[in-house]
Amino acid sequence: MNMAELSIKEIREWVEKLDEVPKDFLQLLKDDKRAGVQDIARKAEAAIARREKLASQWTEMTQYERSLRESGHVHLFGIDEVGRGPLAGPVVAAAVCLPADFYLPGLNDSKKVPVATREAFYEVIMRDATAVGIGVVDAVRIDAINILNATKEAMLLAIQNASIVPDACLIDAVQLAGLNCKQVPIIGGDGKSVSIAAASIVAKVTRDRMMVEYGREFPEYGFEKHAGYGTAEHLSAIERFGATPIHRKTFTGVKEQA
Repeated sequence: MNMAELSIKEIREWVEKLDEVPKDFLQLLKDDKRAGVQDIARKAEAAIARREKLASQWTEMTQYERSLRESGHVHLFGIDEVGRGPLAGPVVAAAVCLPADFYLPGLNDSKKVPVATREAFYEVIMRDATAVGIGVVDAVRIDAINILNATKEAMLLAIQNASIVPDACLIDAVQLAGLNCKQVPIIGGDGKSVSIAAASIVAKVTRDRMMVEYGREFPEYGFEKHAGYGTAEHLSAIERFGATPIHRKTFTGVKEQA
């Protein structure tokens, strides 16, 4: 290809159509002395570096899954929850089984993923996962059994609500009693295992959507904005209006409504 025969606009349009710029073509771009082509080359090189970094991250975050599959396990569940810390709303857990060839670069702990990306990842996971189960434990139950036990209960419900039975469960931080399969508890697992990260995304999006609905039901509290966490706005609303039925009475900052 004679780069000199192409305008900068033509080169930019051609590069934009490529899923990935081949490295030999990247070299041609870098050899072109036109400032506009040099800019295209820098952006293409940065995109290649980002893809390589995400691919390396994926390899690192699939080490547990690869090890389990090599030892004969097939249906691997990632288990994670969201909602342990809020003053209101349920704790929500997800159990996600990903197919062996699943690839979603950038998948990570839901807290590290921008909202729009998180929503997009959720759709991909729900479409392509082998199985997904959701477990929800409400505020009344949380008050009755405490948040740690409620978290474990939500996780067990998520596993039970999936359409298949797991061979092994990769779980963020906790160990579950009464689970009849191999367990691999991983501290900080939503950043170390793609299966747990996928569960983190599903649980987060599911709970956030629930809190939006609660925001419509209780418009004074702003649940759609803070998801039940103890923000200044939320604490002020509690002070003014008292607790709703979705508030956790055992958590600091919540008073019974008179």
